[in-house]
Amino acid sequence: MIEHLRHMAIFARVVDEGSFRGAAKAIGLAPSRVSETVSELETFLGVTLLYRTTRKIALTNEGRMFYARVAEMLRSAENGLNELNALSLEPVGALRVSMPAYMSTSTLATAIAEFVRGHPLVALSVSFTDARMDLLDDGFDVNFRAGWLDDSSMMSRKLGESARALVAGTGYAATRPRPSHPSEMEDWDWLRYKHRSDVTTLHGPGGVTAKVTGQSRMEVDSIDALNHLTLQNLGATVLPEHLAAQGEADGMLVRLLPDWHLRPLGTFAVWPDTSRRESLTLLFVRFVAEWEAKQMTQQTSM
Repeated sequence: MIEHLRHMAIFARVVDEGSFRGAAKAIGLAPSRVSETVSELETFLGVTLLYRTTRKIALTNEGRMFYARVAEMLRSAENGLNELNALSLEPVGALRVSMPAYMSTSTLATAIAEFVRGHPLVALSVSFTDARMDLLDDGFDVNFRAGWLDDSSMMSRKLGESARALVAGTGYAATRPRPSHPSEMEDWDWLRYKHRSDVTTLHGPGGVTAKVTGQSRMEVDSIDALNHLTLQNLGATVLPEHLAAQGEADGMLVRLLPDWHLRPLGTFAVWPDTSRRESLTLLFVRFVAEWEAKQMTQQTSM
């Protein structure tokens, strides 16, 4: 039976996800291979576990009975791993993590590298994407998010805040009078980030607030692409501070309206309150949070 334990786990994941494709995405296998694995399990057992149609799957009576036992087995295995991790000096297991693509060269990514270096028995699969990933639907253990949370059903820990800067390519800025108020940028060309409002809100001297929309020349769904296109002198935009600082140091970006500022973005670790690997997840989040706090302390003391 030992060689079929993996087949059983994949079968349970298909039921949990509601489709072969969903299970394949969560596990990291081809949908065809997931389907073959369930078929092999059915052949071994001599029963049909799933009714298959082109649109959905459904458990047979035998499948319903078998799934309950398999789910119980997997819960026991997960609980065993959690208990061992809680007692062990050397954590072991695997975590799936997602984070914004533009953070791939940030201190957060460095913190993750330090965690991997210090925990050789833990494997991480990290997805770098600016698209909002769903913890449960997409099968992640931990998501790192930039912004402000509105989902109270998840566990979360704030890691810090990241500043943003209003910038334009040096060549483009040279073709325009330098603005002293946001209203003077309404006729500027703007590069838009798909996952952000079209309206840019700035906070000025004396607590005043101003909003500017501007003329959108291009919209992208990647911060890295936004940065690159701004360097090509296509207009003004808002960039994370570390990208703005790099472009300014290289002489390719200029900061606009230095007396005005944008609200920083919070950076959060988010995970389900019923985490499959609770102790390992908490260890990972705690390590990253403490590492980030240490880096912040060092920067402010310099």
